[in-house]
Amino acid sequence: MRIFISTGEVSGDLQGAMLIDALKRQAGAIKSDLEIVALGGDRMAAAGANLLADTTSIGSVGFLEAVPFVVPTWQIQNQAKNYLQQNPPDIVVLIDYPGPNLAIGNYIRQQLPQVTVVYYIAPQDWAVPMLGNAKKIARIADKLLAIFPQEANYFRKQGINVTWVGHPLLDRIEKSPSRENARICLGIELDRQAIALLPASRPQELKYLLPVICEAAQEIQAKLPQVTFLIPVSLAIYRDVIEKAVKSYGLQATILEGKTLEAIAAADLAITKSGTVNLEIALLNVPQVVLYRIHPFTAWIARKLLGFSIPLMSPPNLVVNREIVPEFQQERATAANIAAESLKILFNRDKQAQILAGYQQMRSLLGEVGVCDRAAAKILKIANQ
Repeated sequence: MRIFISTGEVSGDLQGAMLIDALKRQAGAIKSDLEIVALGGDRMAAAGANLLADTTSIGSVGFLEAVPFVVPTWQIQNQAKNYLQQNPPDIVVLIDYPGPNLAIGNYIRQQLPQVTVVYYIAPQDWAVPMLGNAKKIARIADKLLAIFPQEANYFRKQGINVTWVGHPLLDRIEKSPSRENARICLGIELDRQAIALLPASRPQELKYLLPVICEAAQEIQAKLPQVTFLIPVSLAIYRDVIEKAVKSYGLQATILEGKTLEAIAAADLAITKSGTVNLEIALLNVPQVVLYRIHPFTAWIARKLLGFSIPLMSPPNLVVNREIVPEFQQERATAANIAAESLKILFNRDKQAQILAGYQQMRSLLGEVGVCDRAAAKILKIANQ
């Protein structure tokens, strides 16, 4: 059986790799041979996919931010379309990454109508309907595998064939270390205050988020001289930039590669960009402060010309439709605000308890462990029909 998987960015590569592992398990159970070709990253390649192109470092959010990636994205799209034309798969699985994936889906519907398309982890239209992807997905997808119950309900109302499988991070967190084991692994004293800094999974975030996070950390360090910062690097190519920033701001920090869960589990608090990692932090029961910034011109276009309003951005808040973790967007995402909120959480047990109670509510809405196997079994069943 030939399966083509398309995704992009760091989070997509992680989700894709987990799905590939599950596809292999499920295929083994029914004694089916698989050939998996993919657009993704190193994790998917390590899981067994033949990587057609690496898409982990060409993702962006915003108009100006996307400009540097137009040509490489177009080149990869053409490469993928040529491959699909010459090697039609039994099934195509699209994971998040809406712009490029919708283009691939449209190509398949027009040129390879016999190929089944499954969308797994759809764009977040259920939270921000103004994104306007639902009708496009309805035209290209034979099946949508939803990870949030609200997502399933929303797309089902748009006439799309939907099955809710739950959130795959539940499977990932099952293998995460305890706080004590994470600290032993990283060589951190059990009684020392530690803060995880998670600034970037996209190049633009290094520019807009890394400086303000480092400045906030500098303010915290001035008040808590014994604090240590843990900075997991999402892509190795970001390490040099992060190392220079840590040195420039004089932070007592350890930069880690391949130990994101350990860094989070060991922390008393996380200061983080908005994204999938917020759910990992929440599932590990670590309080967090979330921020997001884009180019001011992009923000102005979104607000003034397109009428975009995003009252909540962080996934834990979106799941429960209220603010359970503090988030600071655009002009409010200042070092002073982030440092003040971080210190408030660190020294206020009631605030910590509120956040953890919110996490429990969020966790109850994400389904049950075994998500990747359920998704993989559904994909193989559809492919065999």
